[in-house]
Amino acid sequence: MPVMLIDAGCRIILANRPLVELFGHDPSDMNAVTLLRQAPVLAAMDVAMRDGREGNARFVFNGLSGEVSYQFRASPMPEGGAILSFEDKSQAEESEIIRRDFVANISHELRTPLTGLTGFIETLRTTARNDPDARDRFLEIMETEAQRMSRMVSDLLSLSRVQGDERVRPRNKVNIAGVIRSVIATLEGKLKDSNVTVQTSGLQDRAIVLGDRDQLIQLFLNLIENAIKYGGKDRTIHVDLIRVDQDRALRASAFRIDIRDEGEGIDMLHLPRLTERFYRVDDHRSREMGGTGLGLAIVKHIVNRHRGRLKITSKPGVGSCFSTIIPTG
Repeated sequence: MPVMLIDAGCRIILANRPLVELFGHDPSDMNAVTLLRQAPVLAAMDVAMRDGREGNARFVFNGLSGEVSYQFRASPMPEGGAILSFEDKSQAEESEIIRRDFVANISHELRTPLTGLTGFIETLRTTARNDPDARDRFLEIMETEAQRMSRMVSDLLSLSRVQGDERVRPRNKVNIAGVIRSVIATLEGKLKDSNVTVQTSGLQDRAIVLGDRDQLIQLFLNLIENAIKYGGKDRTIHVDLIRVDQDRALRASAFRIDIRDEGEGIDMLHLPRLTERFYRVDDHRSREMGGTGLGLAIVKHIVNRHRGRLKITSKPGVGSCFSTIIPTG
């Protein structure tokens, strides 16, 4: 934690290494007022120096990595002067923003189907009580909405588990080629229903990574299911596993798995936001296809846990390619 001591004249008499790193230089012998120059911070210093009480304020530092928020504390010393400390609160503030956004999003996502279900129940109790056709139609819609909410809850639980494990790197050796072959076999029914074929390359060899097999299955299940949904019927999905001797970004050897569809493609302006929770390029179309808007967020966190990276490229009218690059085991 960055800390410095000031004397009764606000001259900095000692600064620890984290504080030197924060400001980029040793501020010793400088006047703290000149260094800090933020009204709330100076007021908190004044409380400590004048009234002998601890002063608190929010200190915002603009560095090379962007804006960082600190909890500033000025604690008076018995012999005069004060101890000034800076506690990084950026992560906590960011987490609070994410939490608020998440609550707002999930409330919005659940409100529509719940409102619909409530309306259908009321109709079935009154005007449609003796109408078999209307009853069957409403029950079918209610079943669809209930299934979508069930999928959303399932995806939320999956996302929570993945985020909880994200800091712990997997240590088991997994044959990623075998995982992909297994996922394709699992999706055989959906592929047949959509008359979609899968062309593969590189899956015949062993491709060992350090990974969590269940999470890798979920990752490729999400990506290939998306390719089936948005690639269109009567098309082909291309799944290629390629060994990369040295990935520049990861600075290590890796396996790259390209999953490419032949769909409508995605406009470039949407690509940076595709892995955000509940973000959809076409909200109505995604809902019709049963999408929850969480699939690619789950993919992103699984890739992060495996210390890999996700690359998305697309060309409208040609198709999209989702490339997962995972370091070798």
